[in-house]
Amino acid sequence: MQENWERQALTDLLQAGIKEQRRARRWGIFFKIIGFSYLFLLLALVLGWVGQRNLEQTARGPHTALVNLDGVIQAGGEGDIGVVAQGLRDAFDDVNTKGVILRVNSPGGSPVQSGQLHDEMLRLRKAHPAIPLYVVVEDICASGCYYTAVAANSIYADKASIVGSIGVLMDGFGFTDTMSKLGVERRLLTAGKNKGFLDPFSPLNDTQRAKAQEMLDEIHAQFINVVKEGRGKRLVDDPELFSGLVWSGEKSVKLGLVDGLGSVGSVARDVVKAEDVVDFTPQPDYLDRLAKRMGIAAASTLGSRLDLQLR
Repeated sequence: MQENWERQALTDLLQAGIKEQRRARRWGIFFKIIGFSYLFLLLALVLGWVGQRNLEQTARGPHTALVNLDGVIQAGGEGDIGVVAQGLRDAFDDVNTKGVILRVNSPGGSPVQSGQLHDEMLRLRKAHPAIPLYVVVEDICASGCYYTAVAANSIYADKASIVGSIGVLMDGFGFTDTMSKLGVERRLLTAGKNKGFLDPFSPLNDTQRAKAQEMLDEIHAQFINVVKEGRGKRLVDDPELFSGLVWSGEKSVKLGLVDGLGSVGSVARDVVKAEDVVDFTPQPDYLDRLAKRMGIAAASTLGSRLDLQLR
C-alpha cells in the first residue's frame, strides 16, 4: 500500500514537470516569434522596405523624375494629394532631376484638394525655375484632375485620352416620395432655417436650390479662371471649353487644352532629354493604408449629405 502511494506520487510529480516544460516551451516559442517579428520590422524600416522610396534612386545620374496621380482626388483616398505633393517635393529636391513628369489618370474629385495640389505645383515651379514640370495623361484627365494639370509647364496626352470636363457638379438623391409610400415620417429639428440644407429626406425648396446653384456657379467661375491663367493664349476661343464636355487627346491639342501627344517615355526622351526615368511616388506602408481607410470611412459618413466634386 505504501509502495503504491509513493509510486503514484512520483508519477504525478513527473507528469506535472513534463506539463510545466511543455508550457514553458510554448511560451518560449511565442516570445521568440514576437522578437523575430520586431527585429524584421525594424530591419524593414531601416532598409526602407516599408513606406520608403528606394534610396538608390537618389544615387543615379541625370534623370527624369516621375510621380503618379491615380484615382479620384480626395484626402486620404487613392488620389491623395498629400502623397502626390510629397513625391513632387522629393523629385524637385533631387540634385540629378532634369525634369519632372506628373503622370495622371483621374476623373477628378474634390475641388479643394485639386486646388491645393495645383497651388503646390506652382510653388515648386517657382522654387525650382530650372526644372520643368510636365503632365502626361494616360486614360483620363477630367475636371479636378485638369484643374491640377494646368499648373504644369506643358501637358501631353495620348490621342485617345479623355480630357476636359471643366465644370462642377453636386449630386445626391431624394427619398421624400418613397418615405410617404412607406408611411415613414421624417422628424428633423434644426436651429437655423437652412441647417437642413440638401437633406435627402426633406423636399428641396426653390430657395435652397438657388443657393446651391449659386455656389456651383461660383466654383465653376474659379475653375475657369484657373484654366485661363494656366493655359493662356494656347486656348482657342470656344465657350464649349467650359461647358463640362470632354474631348479626345487629339482634339484637345487643337483646342489648346493639351500641348502635344506623347507618353512618359517620349516626353522624358524627346522633351526633358533625360531618358532614364526614376519613380518618386511614395509607397505607403500597411499601417498607413489601414489608417487611411479608417479616415476615408469617417469622411464618407460626414460628407454623405453633400457631395460636391469637380468631375
